Amino acid sequence: QVQLVESGGGLVQAGGSLRLSCAASGRTFSGSAMGWFRQAPGKEREFVAAITWNGGNTYYTDSVKGRFTISRDNAKNTVDLQMNSLKSEDTAVYYCAATKAYYYSPNTRWDYWGQGTQVTVSS
Repeated sequence: QVQLVESGGGLVQAGGSLRLSCAASGRTFSGSAMGWFRQAPGKEREFVAAITWNGGNTYYTDSVKGRFTISRDNAKNTVDLQMNSLKSEDTAVYYCAATKAYYYSPNTRWDYWGQGTQVTVSS
């Protein structure tokens, strides 16, 4: 089992920045690819970013490329999402997720989820 706890959400003005953090415990964190997802009101949950087990590769949905950065610290069992130049359309609940696989692909099965943290961007 893996337990994931997100933090760092809040209210920010458009153009501002936030840094989300996900703390993992339980199963070996360093052997898992990690991801961030988000769900806006009335919409389906969508993929935002992912990072391989060793941080060697990162992946982003097109709408956040160049603005968001995913990173991880396997010594601290954390994965972060730095969000810059935030837009109102980034408003959503953000979820951290873990897979049992080392690597990410569009077909990755996400086995563990956090409870989510709210990000609200005011225009």
